[in-house]
Formats: sequence, C-alpha cells, structure tokens
Amino acid sequence: MHLPTVVFQPGLSKVQQIVNALSQAIDQGQLGPGSKLPSAREMTAHWGVSKFTLIEALDRLRGQDRITSSQGLGYFVATTTPPARRAVGLDLLPQDLNSVLRRSLTGASGALRPGSGHLPENWLQDSALRTNLRQLSRSPALRLTGYGDPAGYLPLRQALQQKLMGQGLDVGVEQIITTANTVLALDMLLRLHLRPGDTVLLDTPCYFNFHANLALHGVNVVTLARTAQGLDLHNLEAMLIQHRPVLYLTTGLLHNPTGHSFTPGQAYGLLELAKRYGCSIIEDDLYGDLHPEPPPRLVALAGVEQVTYLSGFSKTLSANLRVSFVVAPPQRAAELTQMKLICGGITSEMLEQVVGSMLTDGTYHKHRKRVVQGLQASGARVSSWLQGLGFTLDVPYTGGMFIWATLPAGLDAETLAQQGLARGLVLAPGILFGLDPRLRNCMRFNVAHTDTPAVMAGVEALLANAT
Repeated sequence: MHLPTVVFQPGLSKVQQIVNALSQAIDQGQLGPGSKLPSAREMTAHWGVSKFTLIEALDRLRGQDRITSSQGLGYFVATTTPPARRAVGLDLLPQDLNSVLRRSLTGASGALRPGSGHLPENWLQDSALRTNLRQLSRSPALRLTGYGDPAGYLPLRQALQQKLMGQGLDVGVEQIITTANTVLALDMLLRLHLRPGDTVLLDTPCYFNFHANLALHGVNVVTLARTAQGLDLHNLEAMLIQHRPVLYLTTGLLHNPTGHSFTPGQAYGLLELAKRYGCSIIEDDLYGDLHPEPPPRLVALAGVEQVTYLSGFSKTLSANLRVSFVVAPPQRAAELTQMKLICGGITSEMLEQVVGSMLTDGTYHKHRKRVVQGLQASGARVSSWLQGLGFTLDVPYTGGMFIWATLPAGLDAETLAQQGLARGLVLAPGILFGLDPRLRNCMRFNVAHTDTPAVMAGVEALLANAT
C-alpha cells in the first residue's frame, strides 16, 4: 500500500498533519475501504515520527470512524465512510428581528457590537486568568475527577463573604451559594419563590431575559417605569395595592439598560413600601462592581430576609468564565443547594478556584479599578458624541457600561437596528427591553464597544442615510 507523503509544517501538530493526510487519501480513494494499513513500524519509519505520535493519530482516525483496528491483525480503512458533515448546519432558531438581535449581541461573530451587554475582550484580564489557570493546574488543590461542594467551593464563598462585608452586608458563609451563571441562579430562585398565577413586578425597560424567564414560570407580569429619577413611589404603591405582586425583580446599581442607580432615599422608600405590602425583592447586581462610587445595595439596607441578592463575574472578568452567586436567608440557601443537586446545577470547582484566587490575591480589585476608570473615560467621550448627533440622554451617565439614549426626532430604533445588521453593526433598540411603545425611540449603547472610530463611523453613516 502506498502511504501519502507528509511534509511536516513547523508550528503545526504532527499528529494532526498525519490525520489530515490519511483522511485525504481515504476521501480520494487512494486508500480503499477495507484495505489494511502498513504495520506501525513501517508507518513510523515512513513518516519519521515516534510510535507515540503515530498511535495518537490512528486513535483520532478511529474515533472519527475513518479506520478500524483488530487485536493482532492491525489497522484497516473503514468499509463505510462517515456521513459528510454540513458546512453550515440548519438554523432552526427564530428569525424575527428581536431574536436575531439578541443572539447577535452575545455571539462570537466579527460584527461590531455597540449594543453589546458585555465588555470587549481586550478590556478583560486575559493574562491574569491564564496565569491563575496555569498555577491552578499545578496545584494539589485542583480536583478534576470528583464533585465539588454542592453549595460551592468553600474558599471562594469565604472570599465572597469578605467582599460582601466591604459592601455593608454581614452574612454567614452558609448563606452564600454559587451558581454556574446568573440566569440559572435567577431561574432556580424563581422556582422557589413563585407559583403559576403569581404576579411579579418588573422595571420598564429591563433586561429582556427577565420577561422571557418569567413567561416560563406561568406568572403575571406588571411593569413600572424606571426613569432618571428612579421609580415614582406613588405609582409603585398604587401597583402594590392593585396587583399585590409577590416579587419585585430589579437592579439597584447600574440598571440594565438605562445605567440608573437608586439613591439611598429612593432605595429606602422602595424597601419600605415593598415590606408594607408583603412584596419580596430579588436584587440583580451583575453590574454593580462597575460603579465608580456605588451607593448602598438594597440588600445592605434591608437585609437578606427582604432582599435576595444575586451577582457574578461574567461582566467584570469574562463572559466565558461564568461564576455567579446568591445570598439568601439560611433556609432559602439550603433549598437552593438542594435544587442544584436535583437539577444537575453543580458548579465547576476549577472556575470557582480561579475566581477565588483573584479575589484573595488582589488581582480582581486591580482589574476592577482599571475597568471602572476606562469606562468613565469612554462614557464621557460617547456621551458627548451622542449628544452631538442629536441624541438625548435620559439618564445622565455616571459610570458603568451603558448609556440609554433617545434618538433624534423622526428616527425609529428598530429600523436603524435592522439596517445596522446589514452593515455588520449590532445595535440594541429599545424594543428589546420592554413592550412600551415609547421604547421604540430609545437605544442602549455599550460605551466600551462604542468608543471606537469604526463603530462611530458606522452609526454616523446609518443616521446620515436615515435622514
């Protein structure tokens, strides 16, 4: 049998180069179905590689159903070839504009994403993450083959306990439960809090997944406007009396999408009314660490008996390193731990060790400070630029990732977003964040993604064509 020649290229795996050469020879019929390959000794001599390299390449081909093996007889080309893979799989997901925009905002495409909900990769501490991962890989503390603690990695929860104390919240470590991400954490909390037919209060606008998640739980949703002044407490009380919501899901600091934060006075008024009418609160604090001078969180003012606290590190450290946590009363924390076990939600101890290390060695604090300063600088530039284009900033920029802006008169955010997609520009129109018709004139801008010449030029071109 004539084996293909491989001229090994530097910097590429010899194993994969052998796999590619044999696969091509099989596809082109040079190695026919059922034909026997030469002995391992002959193949190593032919390609000048070690037996270890050859066996690994053959194992990969066997795993791809390209070849078979028989003890004592050797390796054979498979008699049936695997079905051809589609170059592009069928896209069975919804194709309406809202669904396409939501996927594009978080996707890994090469599009420009001024509407994105996370930081650009070059803003994140990639080198520190890699350093901690390398150190962890050599540490005896790393357990790759066993389950972690159902409540989460204890040293991380202890580090979080200290972090929370710095925010004015003193809780026991048993009240801190880690989760794989904040959406999963919220879903589990809603299962514990709600029953079908309950009423839940949301801000409008709000993070679009809140509506989608609550719909899965079969509850009624009522909304209250969130403006630059926060909530109208008179309207809030009227809604609490009329609808009797059992839960209010909100964000105290750097609200998504408006960037608004409750002042202490607004927070106290909200908490007093919610307590009076028996409405529990879940505080989603995913963006709070990006605030340059954060006022107190709701949970720090009221305690975990009234406010269940939810946060994580996907926005500050890595969109792909999804470590989140919940702070709740002891019994609710125990129920959440049990639900993690029932639903297979046990978290990755390896990722939790990385985050725990960054919290305790000061890396996270330094990174957070650098990101906050960068956002303030970008926010100032983007605010000025948007106003120069005729946008109105409904909530003055005070820090964080987002600017919520009203478009110049006569423009429709949904239309601009659709035109932007055709140009490789992913925008976040107000229709993504609520059903109020007034949101059609609004748009969320991520200051870190927007503060680039390419994005600014793209938005300016869109506006010029629209007018």
